[in-house]
Formats: sequence, C-alpha cells, structure tokens
Amino acid sequence: MKLQRNGRTKALAIGAMALVSSLSLAACGSDNNNTTAGGSGSSGSAAAAPINCGSKPTALLAAGSTAQGNAVDVWKTAFGAACSGATVNYSGGGSGAGVQQFNQGKIQFAGSDSALKPAEVEASKAVCTGGQGIDLPMAAGLISLVYNVDGVDNLVLDGPTAAKIFDSQITKWNDPAIAALNPGAKLPDADIQSFHRSDDSGTTDNLTHYFAAAGGGAWSYPAAKTWAGKGGQSANGSAGVAAQIKQVKNSIGYVELSFAQTNSLKSAAINTGASKPVAATAENAANTFAKAKITGTGSDLSLKLDYATKEENSYPLLLVTYEIVCDKGNKADTLDTLKAFLTYTASDAGQKAIGEKGYVPLPKELTDKLNAVIPTLA
Repeated sequence: MKLQRNGRTKALAIGAMALVSSLSLAACGSDNNNTTAGGSGSSGSAAAAPINCGSKPTALLAAGSTAQGNAVDVWKTAFGAACSGATVNYSGGGSGAGVQQFNQGKIQFAGSDSALKPAEVEASKAVCTGGQGIDLPMAAGLISLVYNVDGVDNLVLDGPTAAKIFDSQITKWNDPAIAALNPGAKLPDADIQSFHRSDDSGTTDNLTHYFAAAGGGAWSYPAAKTWAGKGGQSANGSAGVAAQIKQVKNSIGYVELSFAQTNSLKSAAINTGASKPVAATAENAANTFAKAKITGTGSDLSLKLDYATKEENSYPLLLVTYEIVCDKGNKADTLDTLKAFLTYTASDAGQKAIGEKGYVPLPKELTDKLNAVIPTLA
C-alpha cells in the first residue's frame, strides 16, 4: 500500500510555552528500564537516566544527516555506556546518501532532514519485507545563517535578500538591500564569499523550502536536497561548511544551530515581517515548531513546517531530522536494539540531552506518538 502524504493533516496540539519549557525538563526514566547508564562526558545528564537496553544489545549501522551528527554523538555515548555490547556506528554523508544506503539494505536506519519522497518509499519496500520505510522525527533544530564579517555582530537578513545572496544576485556586503536591513552597521565594501553544501543535504532542502516560501520569488529553483544556486563555494557536511565560515573572511553559509554554537559562529537574525527581527535561538524555533502539522499517515510521522511564519518571536528556518526505519521487515538480529535506541532518543532524557547542545526538544504530543509507534516496529 503506497504511503499517502496529502491525506489527513493533524495539528500538533501544543502551545509554544509548553514546548519552550521542555528545554529545561528534568531527566526522567521510563517504564521497564533494565539498565542504568553510568559514566560522564558529552552525554551530560542523560548518562544518569535509566535506559532500556533490550534483551540482547548489538551493533547498529546508520548514516545520513550531518545536521543531527552532534545529537547522535550524545545519544550513542549514553546508550553505549548503559548497554554493554551496544554500539551505534553513524556516518554522515548527508541525507541523500543516508536514504540511498537505507534503501540498499546497508544500514538499520537513516537520518534525513527531509521526509521520504513517494519514490523513495516505493524503493524501500525491496528491503522492508512486507512493509516500507517510515519517517520518525527525532532531532528538531533550526538552520542558522552563519557569517564571518569583521565589525558586523548583529546581521539581519530577510528571505528575498538571503536568497539573492546565495544565488549570487547580491555579491557585495554593502549592497543597498543588506544596508536597508542593517541601518547603522559598518558593512564592508567586500565581496561576499558564500558557502553551500556539496553533498545532497536535507539542510539544503529545508533552506530552499524557506527561500521558496519567504523569498518573494527571488529563488527560481525547486526546493531540493541538491544545491542549484549560482556561484558560491561548496563544502561537505555541516561541519565542512562551519569550518569554512570560521576560516574565510566576509563569508556566509548555513548550518544547524549546534554547529554554529560549537564553532562560535555568529548567526543572522531574520526579518520575517514581525515587529522586530527574530534571533536564531532554540526558543524562537520552538515557537514555530509548536505549530507543525503531522501529514504522514499510519506509522509515518512526517511533518509540515511553516517557513513563512510572521508571528512574533517565531524563527522560520526550521529543520527536523527523521530517523528512517522499516515499519515491518527490519533485520531480526538488530531489531531489538534498534527499538531500544529509538526509545531512548525519543525519551525525555534523550531529548533534554540534545536540548543542551542547541537542538529543540520535541513536544510531548509528538514524543507520545513516537512512543506508540516504536514498539510496533517489526
């Protein structure tokens, strides 16, 4: 049965305040936990939370989104410390590469910042015996427009101007369009060095969806994982883009917020049409994410995001990384560990741990749905 994406649309019934408050949730355990994580390190408070390891922990192979790379590092550290014999080997490579490897049967799950396309769902049936690939939203965040311009500390951009910058329609930092958004700023008469992803990337897909929704027609290409804009330079993965922005003067690029924070990069605020520019913070992204809608059906929990929001304190460049798994037909020898790992990542403790790294913890209404779906994986 083919997955339907435009059937029932359900709003996530959660207010922004409830989601923001989840940023400070205390770590708590879940029922039927049989092992308690120990140790310390990057997993932080999550290391002290009870984790259900399943009956026979084993190794998991996964690949895909680099935007969730920092989140997976936290999760696999805590999970591995709790569960002797369990390892999660996650390689990046971008969302496109992750989906491809998943549909080739090479990995147990893929990380993708874009939901599966109908053709990808159809292809997944070859490896998901009796089932198909589904999207489980697990790591929510925001795309930060990071920049390195001497003397500019509070850059403001809007959809049309950002789209033109990344398409080489605006090539100077003191262009009138940028100056109009930044009165009083000392913008240099310097060439803009823009960086985009070289790999097929869900971060690119979400950014270009924002350009399509809020760019006022300045972005003439379809929203897609593959970069289509003119000019600029490319770098591999979120880490590669962040490294280039840090090194190259008068540069601008796009990465998930945790990479901006890790590399101490400045992030542009976005003029959305609200009363004031919206800063790139987890709290502001949470206000927008609270109104996301579930558009998947059955076990699929793919979401529709509002990239063109004009509400106060609502950051528009959102990103959700999905863990893509088979609803049925998962490999028997790794299924138990896969379910245990996903149960941990969707838990309060797992979401709180990555919230401390710049991600936006999922709202309870959504984690409740995840906790209903994960045990049914077969």
